[in-house]
Amino acid sequence: MFEKLPKRVTITEVGPRDGLQNEPEWVPTEVKAEFIRRLAATGLNKIEITSFVHPKWIPPLADCAEIGKRFSHMDDVETTALVPNMKGLEGATAAGIQEAAVFMSASETHNKKNINKSIDETLTQFAELIPEIKRRGMRAQAAISTAFGCPYEGEVDPDRVVSIARELLDYGADGISLGDTVGVGNPLQVKRLLERLLELLDAERVTMHFHDTQGTAVANAVASLEMGITRFDGAVGGLGGCPYAPGASGNVPTENLVYTFHGMGVETGIDLEKLLDVGAFIQEQLGHPLPSNGLKAYLGRKSHAESAAQPAS
Repeated sequence: MFEKLPKRVTITEVGPRDGLQNEPEWVPTEVKAEFIRRLAATGLNKIEITSFVHPKWIPPLADCAEIGKRFSHMDDVETTALVPNMKGLEGATAAGIQEAAVFMSASETHNKKNINKSIDETLTQFAELIPEIKRRGMRAQAAISTAFGCPYEGEVDPDRVVSIARELLDYGADGISLGDTVGVGNPLQVKRLLERLLELLDAERVTMHFHDTQGTAVANAVASLEMGITRFDGAVGGLGGCPYAPGASGNVPTENLVYTFHGMGVETGIDLEKLLDVGAFIQEQLGHPLPSNGLKAYLGRKSHAESAAQPAS
């Protein structure tokens, strides 16, 4: 018997933040802005636009204040941004951000390398930060990275992930995002962790964030869908990676999620061809090929059609 699947899902496009922050060369603010505008025109419900992190740590997003002010409110599209601390929250508040996402890791080593704090220190900070986000009228999303494996410690204990999630919810987080930062999770592992997590909160409050290092990201998304999950992150073209996760590849390509979900009869509200055109745009702007096989296939078909349309000499 096939499991009953949700009829519709929400995909958050994280390319403007999680994708571009990993680019080695500066992406001009106007290119970022055009990227976001084009993404919004595809039917995406939600876009992660930037991160209010000090430029010293994430130089590619040094224009977070400008991007935040331009896109904190968009017609028919929710926007969200990463906020690491109170100073970041001040920047997000000034920009008018609607949803602030805090982030930490489930593994001690990755957490220290990523945000220079222990897990306990981070939770102590979030005990103040999350309530303050809510007091300012923003939604608070809490992301747990390395939920399925760590590049330094290997396997991550599911009990630790669930324990961290419980504390974040107690502080007032509206939702929990589980990140497979290294891209090592498998569908059975995903289902087992979700079984535990869904004892704490409804499936509608869980977001799955997969990287595609082992080529299992779409399979893991389908496993999550079968567990009733309706919120997913993706990055057009497979943009991204993690500077503190050696060997990790980019995010699951948004177009691959859309293609798969639509083929399974699950609606996203996203126009797949428009989304692929956005992938082609940002790939051209970045000046290097993106890893998405879906985008490569689309560009190949497009090139063939254009060649066939040329008159014979």
